[in-house]
Amino acid sequence: MARTPRRHDHDAGGDRALLEAKAALRDEVWTALTEAKVARFPGARHRISNFTGAERAAELLRSRPEWTAAATVKSNPDSAQLPVRQRALEDGKTLYMAVPKLAEDDPFFLLDPAHLTDPPRRAVSIKNATANARRVAVDELDPVDLVVTGCVAVGADGARLGKGGGFADLEFALARAAGLVAEETLVVTTVHELQVRPAGVIPTAAHDVPVDLVVTPERVIDCRSAREDRPAAGILWESLTEAKIAAIPLLGRLR
Repeated sequence: MARTPRRHDHDAGGDRALLEAKAALRDEVWTALTEAKVARFPGARHRISNFTGAERAAELLRSRPEWTAAATVKSNPDSAQLPVRQRALEDGKTLYMAVPKLAEDDPFFLLDPAHLTDPPRRAVSIKNATANARRVAVDELDPVDLVVTGCVAVGADGARLGKGGGFADLEFALARAAGLVAEETLVVTTVHELQVRPAGVIPTAAHDVPVDLVVTPERVIDCRSAREDRPAAGILWESLTEAKIAAIPLLGRLR
């Protein structure tokens, strides 16, 4: 019998009632994607779900003036945002991609569109990033113009729900502490319509980073006038457990 994967928030700190409310909403969204048959292989659950229409959402984001103005993009490594990463390289943008789970001493890939071994579509996959990128530390990154993040669910007010590991928020906190992103740096996500929730529905904690633009295959939701302020610069150590700190080498060095 197949084992149920351990929840990504198993080593998360914070209020247990809030964690359970987030977990219930994740399950609701994963169920909706599964029942509608819009989740791509290997399925919706326990991940940032890849979805039917991800390419259309990437093209819609690509049509925005905010995208055109960005020279440097930082993105999550999940399959749902692979079309966005592909278009960043095709459009000549420098791309930083997080190493999964920030599990290396140098936790980012640097992809330079002028120096790729593979075409952009292949170069931006986790499998092929190593052959096309070099690993860089946080202090080697240049300032970022646009941040791309993956979501399990996202609100019309910009509230973001990830899969529970907290890595997107940590990536942002590390970059913010290093001066690479600022309060005004644009944060965007691409999702299926079934992942969008009304304002006020998604529960959030102090370390949760809201998004500015939500892009689905059908529309763009501009959350900038409705979203909450971002967390203060720096890492909120009180929100991290010892298990989480031990799992990420960079955190252990910074503490």
